[in-house]
Amino acid sequence: MRFTFVTLFWPLMEGYFGDSILKRAIESGILEIDHLDPRDFTKDRHRKVDDTMAGGGAGMVMMPQPLFDTLGHLKEKSSDVHIVFTTPVGKPFGQNDARRLAQKRHIAFVSGRYEGIDERVVETFADECFCIGDYILTGGELPSLVMADAISRIVPGVLGNAQSLESESFESHLLEAPAFTRPKSFHNLSVPSEFLKGNHSKINALKKTMALSKTKYFRPERYLKFTQRESDEKSIY
Repeated sequence: MRFTFVTLFWPLMEGYFGDSILKRAIESGILEIDHLDPRDFTKDRHRKVDDTMAGGGAGMVMMPQPLFDTLGHLKEKSSDVHIVFTTPVGKPFGQNDARRLAQKRHIAFVSGRYEGIDERVVETFADECFCIGDYILTGGELPSLVMADAISRIVPGVLGNAQSLESESFESHLLEAPAFTRPKSFHNLSVPSEFLKGNHSKINALKKTMALSKTKYFRPERYLKFTQRESDEKSIY
């Protein structure tokens, strides 16, 4: 899997790949990371990449020319690149999207800045547009890293234990059950006794009950989806 980050501020992102799981994946050749800076493609002698908003309005907008040339160059070098724009007006990014995009060979994330990107760039080059939440950030670099991280974990070989993916939150509409470790009692707070008895069928049943409770409390909309799916499956039989 190859990730290309189209960004004006690569130093903000570079350090994220310098440690832990993603660093090991890069060193082993499972992941490949590179970047393109639109300033390197601008025809403005001052390396300018933004201009005032057509029709008036506060703030500046990233101009089409630098990004057209950046992304045109990228597509010339990589015919199978899948180009993703990070934008507050994109569809919400979820685990199903991460799982699907993990099947791609090359993904490019285009990070906007200022008041956004000239829409003609998006219309010409975007394969998909995603938003990671209903809030506004100073730029698209953090959303790009969030999506790249979520996708990377699903790429075979990135995680040391692939079974970690099977019971994670969002894999079945439910949030993941609470996790515990040693000691069995800490500050008068104990690990649930069923977890210590070694009966895995009872442990799994308790985990499902706890996952249901947590989902119902924190994410009631997902709890409703899960119970509806369970009801639909039972009605089939």
